[in-house]
Order: sequence, then structure tokens, then C-alpha cells
Amino acid sequence: MATRKLILALTVVCGMGALLVAQQQPAPKTGLGMAEAAKGFLAVISPEQVKVATYKYDDPERVNWHFIPRERKGLPIKALEGLPLKAAQKLIRSGLSEAGYDQALNVMSLEEVLYLIEPGERSERREKRDPGKYYLTVFGEPSETGLWGWRLEGHHLCLNFSIKDGKVISSTPEFFGANPGTIEAGKGRQIRVLGPEEDIARQILKLCNPEQQKLCWISKEAPGEVPGPNIAQAVVAAQVGLPVSKMSDDQKKLLQDLLGEYLKNLPADIEEGRRSALNAAGLDKITFAWYGEPDLHQAHHYRVQGPTFVIEYNNTQNNANHVHSMWRNLAGDFALPPK
Repeated sequence: MATRKLILALTVVCGMGALLVAQQQPAPKTGLGMAEAAKGFLAVISPEQVKVATYKYDDPERVNWHFIPRERKGLPIKALEGLPLKAAQKLIRSGLSEAGYDQALNVMSLEEVLYLIEPGERSERREKRDPGKYYLTVFGEPSETGLWGWRLEGHHLCLNFSIKDGKVISSTPEFFGANPGTIEAGKGRQIRVLGPEEDIARQILKLCNPEQQKLCWISKEAPGEVPGPNIAQAVVAAQVGLPVSKMSDDQKKLLQDLLGEYLKNLPADIEEGRRSALNAAGLDKITFAWYGEPDLHQAHHYRVQGPTFVIEYNNTQNNANHVHSMWRNLAGDFALPPK
């Protein structure tokens, strides 16, 4: 019975992703494109929905973020259909690359998997696990000039953008998660939504010689969660780990690939901005730190940290089959200075 449920869930995930992707058209990947998409979205939803979907830019709600399945402010995707739904999808696409949009759809679709495989009454499971319970919120007035922002948030997905005079000035905190991290549904049938982010990092650890391992492998126990999951600014400890300057050529290539897995989710101009900041701060100052066990399906955590950013990845829950990952800006998330 469990295997049949997983096979059904696998079919649902693939089918939903294909359906939604097929409905989309390429969207602009700049702050101007976001303004156009946000104005279009607000123009086609009802006045009552506009009230639910909009806040002032400086409202405290803008920095009230989390990735757990909780009650949220904003307008849920499940409340939309037809033209409003297409407008919502266009807004979401404006903040992501093609790869990032697929990643977001896969994360949302895993809610259907959880609905099918978790115990409990069907109505209770549906209330908690629903691919439509992702909320869009606009802060301020979308415009080609001035300051405004928007957010997409739900279980295991949180995207936050601030735009000033047509330019994206903040795209963090950025969070993607996956539960289940791995879906086994029969021979040759497997989904790992955040699989590359795990596998590439593990290869860096595996290639460590004994001296590198002393720097890289911080603890044989992994922390139970990413730090500061609902705090407006990154919670950062002293930088530890194996620096790029002490990595082999193969490890340096793997670290570039790992950074690429995170960066590729973003529109080209935002990705380029982050890459420029990494290069300007010095790639040799980036460190890679591993916590927990070294093998697949064992509890583990890693941190990639440089002068401008930190990536935290955690896979400890549900027998190491439940992934949390986030990118945070050490200069300040939400276009705010760090405290």
C-alpha cells in the first residue's frame, strides 16, 4: 500500500509540474519586469483580494517570514483561477529563472505527496498539506520608480524581493526545502528535489585529505535546524570550515558547481549581481563546513560562507529525508542593514 501511494504521489508531482510549466510563457527577469507583473496581478484580482494581498512597504509583515506550514498573510494561490491565476504565475516567474521556477513547482508539489502519505483524517491532511497554500503578498505600490517589494511564501518555499527604481536591491532571505527529500516509488523511480545540493557538497567532504578534514568536518553531530529560520537578519557564528584557498582543484570546481546550484534559481541579472559580489569579496575567503554524518540518508548539515553571504543546508529530520536550505545576505536581508 505504501509503495502504491508513493507511485501515485510521484505521478502527481510530475503531472502537476508539467501542467503548470506548459501554461507559462517566458517573463522579464528584472525589477521592471516584476513591476509590470505585479501591477498586472493586482489589476485582475478582485478589490477584496487586493486588500488581502497588499501591505505598506514598511509594514512589519514584510519581514515576518517562515517556511513551516503555518497561517500566513497574503493571497493564496488556491483562491485564484483563470486570468488571475495566470497573472500570479507570471509574477512568480518574474522572480525566478526557468530552473528556479521548476524548483519552486517541485517544492509546492511535494505538499501533494505529504497529503497522500501522511496519516490522519483526509480533511485534516488536506487543510495542512495543499499545493495551493502558497501566498503572494505585495508591499508598497509596484512601480518603475520608488521602493516596493513582494513575497511568495508557503511550506518550504520563501522568496522575498525589494525593488527600488526598477532594480532589485534585495532577494533574500531565499529558502527552498523538500519533504520527502527522497521519494522511492519502485525500481528506477526516484525524486530528489534538492538532490544536487546535497550530493555536490558531500563530494567536497569525501575528497578531503586528513589535514583538510580537520578544517572541514566541524562536528560528527549535525544541528537540528538552520539558524535563525524566522529572524529578519542572518544568524551567523564565527566563520569556520575549509577555505577555498586550501582546496584542491577538484574541490574548487565542486564548490563552484555547488554555488551554481543555488545561483541558477534566479533571474540572470540577480544571479550576476550575486556572482559579482562573490568575486569582489574574494572567492578564496569562502569556507565550506560540514556537520554530522558523511553518507546519504544520515543526518548532516553544511555551511558555505563568504564575506557577503551564507548558505545553510540541513537534512536531519525524518531520518535525514527532510531538507531545509537557504541563502542569506550578510549585508542585510530585506534591503535592511544587519543589526
